[in-house]
This record gives sequence, C-alpha cells and structure tokens, in this order.
Amino acid sequence: MATQHAQPITRLIEELTKLPGVGAKTASRLAMHILRSSREDTENLARAIREVKEKIRLCSLCFNLTDQDPCRICQDPRRDGEVICVVSGPEDLIAVEKSGSFRGLYHVLHGVLSPLEGVGPKDLRIGELLSRLQGGKVKEVILATNPSVEGEATAQYLSQIIKPLGVRVTRIARGVPMGGDLQYIDQVTLSKSLENRSPL
Repeated sequence: MATQHAQPITRLIEELTKLPGVGAKTASRLAMHILRSSREDTENLARAIREVKEKIRLCSLCFNLTDQDPCRICQDPRRDGEVICVVSGPEDLIAVEKSGSFRGLYHVLHGVLSPLEGVGPKDLRIGELLSRLQGGKVKEVILATNPSVEGEATAQYLSQIIKPLGVRVTRIARGVPMGGDLQYIDQVTLSKSLENRSPL
C-alpha cells in the first residue's frame, strides 16, 4: 500500500518527477530534503527557479543562454572572432569552455538533425550560423557536435553547406568516445579533442 502524503508534499513529488532522471524515490527524497530545509533555503531555491525563467534568454549572436545580450563570451574582446565552435546545446558549450583550450566564439544549434524525430535544418540555428559567416571575418568553423549518429550527420551537413563559403571546416578529433555526450567528457580528453581536430 502506498504511503499517503499530505497533498502539498504529493504535488511537490509529482513536480519533481518531471525532471529528467528523477524517479519517484529520488523525488520523494528531494521533497523530504526541501521540507526539512530552512524557510530561507526553500525561498532561495524557489527564487532561483523563478529568476532563471524570467531572466535567461538566448544571445542574439551565438544563441547561448544568457542574462545579457550579447552574452559575455560574444562581448569579450579577447576572444578570437575568426574561429567559431559549433555545438548542439548550451551544456556542450560549457564543457568546451571548462577545457580551457578554446578562445574563439561559439554558435549553439539547439539540437541536431534527426529525421526520425522530425528535426530538420530549419529547426536548428543553421540559418543564423550561415549569416554569421558572411563578410569573410570568420576563417574557421569547428564542428563540435556529439560523436553520435545524429551528431555526425549534423556535422556532415554543416560541412557541405559551409565549405562553398570559403571557410575552413574542422571536426573535433575522435578522442571523444562514440555515443558520448560532451558534457560528461573529462576536461583533458576534451582539450585534446579540440587540439587534434581534423579537416572534414
């Protein structure tokens, strides 16, 4: 027989189970932790969640998540504007930044090509990337999509449409394991992958 919780606790558990990777047991533990926390801690958590939804938007240049537009990376004059690293999501951008080996700019696609899921080129920020490549300032595009079937297909597609623009196209080296997600790769491996990138 299931344990009966007070309605507010049941509702909190139900909301927590909507988070990725959070099952009923974990949601129950989190709910009990929140319940035992100080009022100040719970209000800070609620405020942080609200603030993220209210203040975070996409950078108008690279489409990273930001609270200012353009984002801090795009505004940084020390970054190399001749090189753009293309990633599928903001979490991959963070992983590359943590490696400390890339000082160029980024472009976040917000997904990868996946015909089975109905995701085509128009569903990604590919048109915006092509616009950034006009004018000849960008000399190299590093394709740093995940080494999955969809990530590889996306990299191949981008390579085919970027090369005619006269921009050098490279792919991060295969130090990143097939099927792996950039956000979970250790910093040394990711750093070496960027250093040893190869032309497509």
